[in-house]
Amino acid sequence: MSAEISEITGRAEQPVSRADRKREQRGWYFYDFACSVYSTSVLTVFLGPYLTSIAKSAAGPDGFVRPLGIPVRAGSLFAYAVSASVILAVVLMPIVGAAADRRGRKKPLLAAAAYTGAAATAGMFFLDGHRYLLGAVLLIVANASLSVSMVLYNAYLPQIAGPEERDRVSSRGWAFGYTSGAGVLVLNLILYSGHDSFGVSESTAVRICLASAGIWWGAFTLVPLRRLRDRAVAGPAADGKVSAGWRQLIATLRDMRARPLTLAFLAAYLIYNDGVQTVISQASIYGSEELGLDQNTLIVAVLLVQVLAVAGALGMGRLAQTYGAKRTILGSLAVWAVILGVGFFLPARHPVLFFVLAGAIGTVLGGSQALSRSLFSHMVPSGKEAEYFSAYEMSDRGLSWLGPLVFGLAYQLTGSYRDAIISLVVFFAAGFVLLARVPVRAAVAAAGNPVPARI
Repeated sequence: MSAEISEITGRAEQPVSRADRKREQRGWYFYDFACSVYSTSVLTVFLGPYLTSIAKSAAGPDGFVRPLGIPVRAGSLFAYAVSASVILAVVLMPIVGAAADRRGRKKPLLAAAAYTGAAATAGMFFLDGHRYLLGAVLLIVANASLSVSMVLYNAYLPQIAGPEERDRVSSRGWAFGYTSGAGVLVLNLILYSGHDSFGVSESTAVRICLASAGIWWGAFTLVPLRRLRDRAVAGPAADGKVSAGWRQLIATLRDMRARPLTLAFLAAYLIYNDGVQTVISQASIYGSEELGLDQNTLIVAVLLVQVLAVAGALGMGRLAQTYGAKRTILGSLAVWAVILGVGFFLPARHPVLFFVLAGAIGTVLGGSQALSRSLFSHMVPSGKEAEYFSAYEMSDRGLSWLGPLVFGLAYQLTGSYRDAIISLVVFFAAGFVLLARVPVRAAVAAAGNPVPARI
């Protein structure tokens, strides 16, 4: 094996030592380690129930708040804010992705997105009283910033990992993220459950947990910013105007039309990932409002998901080496559908059954996401990583607004979260059918990339 390997960066070939590539991979893992705490502690556990409680306290006798004069049922505010955040991300991600590829400078844009999101998350410490509108705004900013940063983060994957190692590298990144999420959630649980012994109120403990996620996000982002490096792009200097980003987006979409198999995979991913993202963002509200579970139970359940997701991500990465990423993902989607079917019938106030369901979710959560990312990376033409991953991230986060919107509308119309949960099975079933029809080996070849032995 040669001491050096080559990587394709834009239009130029550049030799990179194996040690340098491993160093970049380890640095890359740490962005998952940094930002996953937001997804776990803020989005999945604390912010949904806490923002809902603030909105309910500010609501009128009819149970509605009126941000900007618009009547919104207090219990739907969180879901609507999540939907608004992904709509904002749709506007920003293509511009940022195109700019990153045209300039060849992902790191400054990654830093800007990460620290905007971290600052908004840290600002959640000030959510008290009736400040539901501030909470919604900070959620929108933080969530959109995370989506933008993930475009840039994911775009590094085909540059730092060869075709045969990509499933493993992607799975390790998710494992790093779930490890940090679990570790910080343990600290959150200690503070929240023992807030009296720490001399703080329950609401102050929640606000500390929210803000600490922002501090963690910002602090550990320093590691990938030090270790990842930008690749030079051959060609004329890029136009930095916003209009240039949209022109490049149009060009990217035209380019993708010439690769219909890649688009077919994105369509499948859009459908089934909408279900995944809705489960992640709405699980705590479903548990607290519909199943009547207390905050400590929800924290333990999410902690269980995080711990098992580490093993699930690594285990499914190994399954992919034997059966291929596509077959492994299809298996996980079947399990997702069964899980949600069981969740619909789950009786209220039975934490043990909820823990069993959480364990099943953790087993498939990390692996289905990690393998989807690595599978798509094989279908990306060299030199267009950030542009294509902006489209992927739209499917991952930016266009995953339908599930939360349906969830919020169902509650607004019926007053029951349980009526919305069963609809998510449709997302997984449809995604399964669409993915099964994608000839992934042909898609990889059409993108001009080497086809791995197992995919």
